[in-house]
Amino acid sequence: MSEWSAMIPAAVEGDARPSKRLGFSFGYRFFLFLLIGLVWLVPAFVDHRFAYAVAAWDVLLFAVWVLDLLSLPKPQELRIRRTWMAPLALSVRSQAKITAINHSKSTLHIQVLDALPSSLCVEPPQMEMTVAPRNEAEAEYSVQPRKRGTAAASRVYLRYVGSFRIAERWAVVDLPQELTIYPDLHEAKRQTVYLVRSRQTVQERRFSRIRGAGRAFESLREYQDGDDFGDICWTATARRGKLVTRLYELEKSQTIWIVLDTGRLMRTRVAALSKLDHAVNAALALGQVALFTGDRVGLLAYARNIRQRIPALRGSSHLRQFLETLAVIQEDEWEADHLQAASQLMRDQKRRSLVVWITDLAETAMTPDVIEAAAKLLPRHLVLFVVIGQPDLRTVASSRPASVSEMYQVSAAQEVIHRRELLLARLRERGALAVEAQSGELAPLLVNSYLEIKQKSQL
Repeated sequence: MSEWSAMIPAAVEGDARPSKRLGFSFGYRFFLFLLIGLVWLVPAFVDHRFAYAVAAWDVLLFAVWVLDLLSLPKPQELRIRRTWMAPLALSVRSQAKITAINHSKSTLHIQVLDALPSSLCVEPPQMEMTVAPRNEAEAEYSVQPRKRGTAAASRVYLRYVGSFRIAERWAVVDLPQELTIYPDLHEAKRQTVYLVRSRQTVQERRFSRIRGAGRAFESLREYQDGDDFGDICWTATARRGKLVTRLYELEKSQTIWIVLDTGRLMRTRVAALSKLDHAVNAALALGQVALFTGDRVGLLAYARNIRQRIPALRGSSHLRQFLETLAVIQEDEWEADHLQAASQLMRDQKRRSLVVWITDLAETAMTPDVIEAAAKLLPRHLVLFVVIGQPDLRTVASSRPASVSEMYQVSAAQEVIHRRELLLARLRERGALAVEAQSGELAPLLVNSYLEIKQKSQL
């Protein structure tokens, strides 16, 4: 999407300064020439006068090192810029560029280390570049964020040498930058394009005036055979002296609420990501599709209390706010208060809406609170209740036990799965759309379910 370009972090740049009080050292060629001078030690065992040659060589080498060090420009003559090529997204490789600007009259060979936090990359990126006098050079590196939220980039460390590479200087550049790591934007965009095209949502928006398919009043016309008697407008019939029928169209702006459980159970990791990460990626895909079709989308994230809440609105600016909120949602170590979330939603949304509730079920003998909380919404709202499954649980339940201990494990897994199915069936009996989805299937399931609800006008 075009507005994603606004989420690319702004470029930052700064002047270098000495990294330490003595910000210089010996280059690798200094040690190479030092080893060459040790060759004189072999004949020195025969004639001690060769030892003076070794000393003279070392003094000469040190003098050359001093001259080379003095010829190197001061760190203040270097300027470094960090530029990001794309927004930072969870588990998606992003490119960044380091630009070195050389204001001196010397050609410099620079080694760069960008001290990025571990949430962006396992090891700090390192690169080398050669910068001509009064010119600039650049080098790129990639990062793959492992955690949503915010990350602080700080310093860039430099080691540079001249053409002789005998002496080197150390420098540091302060490039403080607050970075926001978003959900998987590419996956959300791919799901949006593929699913919207496959279900022909564009055509549904273009030809939305389908007789009897919605609940938004469109116009009046004379009664025709086959019209529903409940659609007859009796006031207009009395005025005109003949039967008049109301025509309806699909509502173009319905309300969708996405409710995210961020409690303890959502910390479970599946395929290198937490269940909450999978839920956030799916919520982004659903939110994009719903906003694309003209609906209003709201978000409620909760744990022991309400963590994030944005009202149900629409438009590109709302999508940006939706993204920013999803980026900072984090798991809590405590059990979530589901009843409080349901009560908050009932206060915020008085009219009927679609509530997409993404959560997980605690394995207890009693009915989980989240089931009762979702049931409270059913008299007023249409609830799509989605439970994120555990793939290894299904694997154990379908395996053939080879020992007594494995038999107990298989039995326990089957009992857990059966209990979850009973709880979801109980919600379906009350009118909810309750499903269990694996993490990799979560986004397609949400978007397909949403489009099917729109198509059937269940709202």
